[in-house]
Amino acid sequence: MFGSNSETKKLARAPSAGSTFEGLIGQRMVIDGDVHFTGGLMVDGVVKGSVQVEDGSEGELVVSEGGTIEGEVHAPQVEVNGTMHGDITAETRLILGSTARVHGNIYYKVLEMAAGAQVSGQMVFQESPGDKAKPELLAGPAKSDAED
Repeated sequence: MFGSNSETKKLARAPSAGSTFEGLIGQRMVIDGDVHFTGGLMVDGVVKGSVQVEDGSEGELVVSEGGTIEGEVHAPQVEVNGTMHGDITAETRLILGSTARVHGNIYYKVLEMAAGAQVSGQMVFQESPGDKAKPELLAGPAKSDAED
């Protein structure tokens, strides 16, 4: 897709049918700032900032095995095979490959997680896109006065 260079990291899967990647943040690149995109974006390098799809746009973000994002991610489809330091909001689908390392909360509608993936944070199912529940609300039901 981006050449047959032996340094290019392999994806855990092929991009979804009909998807194309308009952007690539290569292995030796470091982006210091927020990234906004439409379509497809592959991160093979480092992003120090949030990564999100433009409002109302479809988009797919893939973080390859050598990729790192230090910031929040917000996109309809997200695949992580590398390292994430920040919350992930996947409006449609989230795929965590076996080499994924996520340090942050995950908000998802559909989740696919391979054996070996690691998540250090809460995993929160979202009934409707963009409906973030506060983690403190997930601790369990509050005790009513009638139960005392």
